[in-house]
Amino acid sequence: MTAGAGTMQAKVELRCTSCGRAVPAKGATQFPCPSCGEATIGRCARCRDQSVTFHCPKCGFEGP
Repeated sequence: MTAGAGTMQAKVELRCTSCGRAVPAKGATQFPCPSCGEATIGRCARCRDQSVTFHCPKCGFEGP
């Protein structure tokens, strides 16, 4: 947890939307859902390289 302006905030770790692994900085990406723009899609290097399908948790959009 980090303290900021008198409040405690939990640092949320981004996970790959396809496999659920923690998304490290090297070779990974994150972007808003191409359909709804409301959810953040995280992609690890392995799932990106193998074009593993992902689903938006908000709208159900399916992408490569």
